[in-house]
Amino acid sequence: MREPNAIDFWRGLALVTIFINHIPGNTFERYTYSQYGISDAAELFVFLAGWSIGIATRGRDGRPEPRLKTVLRLLSRTIEVYRAQLTIMTLALAIIAGTALVLDNPLLLEWHNAGGFFADPIQTVVGFVLLTHQLGFFNILPLYVVLIGIAPVFVLLARVSRVAALALSFGLYATSLVFEWNLPSWPGEGDWFFDPLCWQLLLVLGFVGEDLNRRSPWLRSWAQRLVPLGIAIVATGVILAVYDIRPDPVLAPEPRLFFTFDKTYLTPARLIHFVGVLLAFQTLYGVLAPRLGPVTGYLASLGRNSLAVFSIGSLLSLAGQLIRFRAGGGVLVDVSVVGSGLIALGFTAWFVEWRSRKPRPSSPQA
Repeated sequence: MREPNAIDFWRGLALVTIFINHIPGNTFERYTYSQYGISDAAELFVFLAGWSIGIATRGRDGRPEPRLKTVLRLLSRTIEVYRAQLTIMTLALAIIAGTALVLDNPLLLEWHNAGGFFADPIQTVVGFVLLTHQLGFFNILPLYVVLIGIAPVFVLLARVSRVAALALSFGLYATSLVFEWNLPSWPGEGDWFFDPLCWQLLLVLGFVGEDLNRRSPWLRSWAQRLVPLGIAIVATGVILAVYDIRPDPVLAPEPRLFFTFDKTYLTPARLIHFVGVLLAFQTLYGVLAPRLGPVTGYLASLGRNSLAVFSIGSLLSLAGQLIRFRAGGGVLVDVSVVGSGLIALGFTAWFVEWRSRKPRPSSPQA
């Protein structure tokens, strides 16, 4: 088990924020940082995934690991995330169906786009397997599956030329914004909530940024000089969020996605705001970690076990939504739901690490 570090800490904070924000309307939602800016925890989660890829695909000596090993590593992770998505989608449907039965309320079967499955399970189950049919709030892992799946192309290209990898990524991003390219949903209509063709840019920026940060003291120095710019961007985001100032998509000029705050396409305003957040808070971990005590260890443990924690958090947030629906919300309900959920996330992280430490029984003597 590795010691707490900045990557795990911020990833843990992103997981907590996503869990709370996936229970809409709860008391604690208003205190998450996603309420005070244009970007939110999703950007942080994907960027840190890219940063982690940069670390994971490098040997202890700092050199890139063999190409085949990198491809197999990322393929293995893709399968792992895909398996997790299928599992939590199945459990989510069971939670929704079970709640509808217990409360004798068939309208609950429509909860977060689940109605398509119960109305037409034959086509919809195929859509689940293809990741083209997604429940509301269960659409981050499908994005992650696609991003990790295509990551070898950018990682191997970056070893030849980081400029070429960034050019390809930015080119795909810009083209997708201009022509509004996205992956289609099926069997229902519409597109993916998170467009992988745009969000891949954050993943690429993450692992290229990790490589440059490690290799270039000059870049680290310049990043520190840009802290005031980052603070100015964050302050602007706070003003825009608090006063709900945002461009009207109908009135935006073409190509309209360049001038809106659209989360699906990771529009430039969201990207710029997230870069500002990185610049403004790049040294904050060193200040916070020694002062937060057990909180630092708690968040880092969540970040170390992000897939398991995110999967359980998704199911817990769905349960929290249904509990608030039944109980009518309120501070006491929210304290119970969110508090027990955060305890369960911590237990999940502990349990995953406990399993990895548990000694296997020795083989009997022949």
